[in-house]
Amino acid sequence: MAFDDVDEIKFAKRTYFPTTIFQIDVPEPEELNDKLRKMIYAEREIDRTGITRSNFSELGGWHSKSDLHRRPEYADIVNLCDTASARMSEAMGYDPKQKLKIGTMWSIINAPGAANRAHVHPGCLWSGVYYIQAPENCGRIEFIEPRTMHLMNQPRYKPNAKRQRDYWTKVRFMPQAGRMLIFPSWLYHGVDPNMSTETGDAANRIIISFNLSQVKA
Repeated sequence: MAFDDVDEIKFAKRTYFPTTIFQIDVPEPEELNDKLRKMIYAEREIDRTGITRSNFSELGGWHSKSDLHRRPEYADIVNLCDTASARMSEAMGYDPKQKLKIGTMWSIINAPGAANRAHVHPGCLWSGVYYIQAPENCGRIEFIEPRTMHLMNQPRYKPNAKRQRDYWTKVRFMPQAGRMLIFPSWLYHGVDPNMSTETGDAANRIIISFNLSQVKA
């Protein structure tokens, strides 16, 4: 018996173990972003050195301390994160007696030439980034296939054809002011160099990042 006709056999595609990235777009974010931008620049004036994590301080990447969520002046962005994480919890069927809560929150300013090395965020469930200022070519965020065996020996796909999303090994998001991305904390990610051609502070890529963990509601 020949089985060369797919219509003659039962054929099903089932996808398991997906990697989910949530995207939240804030309508008319200008007022919020202006407020955050001023506070972050003021923070940098107080602490010019900042700290070093995934950023390259020698290339102009500044990283604040990680306690911004505890400061009352950042209540608006904290409330936005709380609203988004509540939607996430509901969508994924999390225990309603548990809530996703911010454990750490910080800001990063990447001047032209600055980037962030690939990294993960240990000690939490989800991590996120909110874009405050994102000029053209300021550096895409790249997420990398978490199962390294898929990177070791990759199949050949049809030339000059767009690969199905299920089989990507990398995905990049273009930063956009007013956009928030929330992703699993174990998902490797990095940021391309800021290649903006704007002048002065308008060339800076400015973000707020945060980590989320479950706590009793």
